[in-house]
Order: sequence, then structure tokens, then C-alpha cells
Amino acid sequence: MENKLRIQLQSYDHKLLDQAAKKIAEVALKAGSKVVGPMPLPTKVKKYTVLRSVHVNKDSREQFEMRIHRRFIEINDSNTNIIKELSSLSLPSGVGVEIKQK
Repeated sequence: MENKLRIQLQSYDHKLLDQAAKKIAEVALKAGSKVVGPMPLPTKVKKYTVLRSVHVNKDSREQFEMRIHRRFIEINDSNTNIIKELSSLSLPSGVGVEIKQK
């Protein structure tokens, strides 16, 4: 059975996200495993509409949006050394990491 690690990264800043994905891929390649990715996943966009004033000018509104950028990395032929190196890796703050083992 082949060990796979599936890593999903999320961030509001796409530059930080690309740096983190590059670090993870480099660590996995140095350990001698096959890396697929980083593959960009669709960006989630959350939109919010807010009234500018509470009682008057109901037609006057502001719109805001938050973009959540995502990347996906799959590491084939993983072993315990790779998992230890990934857990000790320091990533930029603001990047969410979710690791699943298949």
C-alpha cells in the first residue's frame, strides 16, 4: 500500500501561501518522495454588504469581500521522516495547514 499525504493550505494572502507551499515541496523532495503540486484550488470569495448609515440613505451601501486562496499538495511514498520534518517546519503566520494521511 502506498502512503500518501494530502496537504491543503489556506490563506488570505496568496504570496504567503505560495512561499509556504514552496517550503513544503522542497522538504518533501529533499526527503526523496514524489511531490504532486502545489495545485491551486478555486478561491473562495465571501461578500458582505453593509448600510453606510443606519436610519437614512438606505440606498447607500458599501460592499466588502474576503478572498480565501487555497493550494493542494500531495506527497507520495511518504515515511515517518517526512512527517517529522513537516511538523518541525516553520511556516509564515496566516497560513492554515490541514494534513490528511491516506
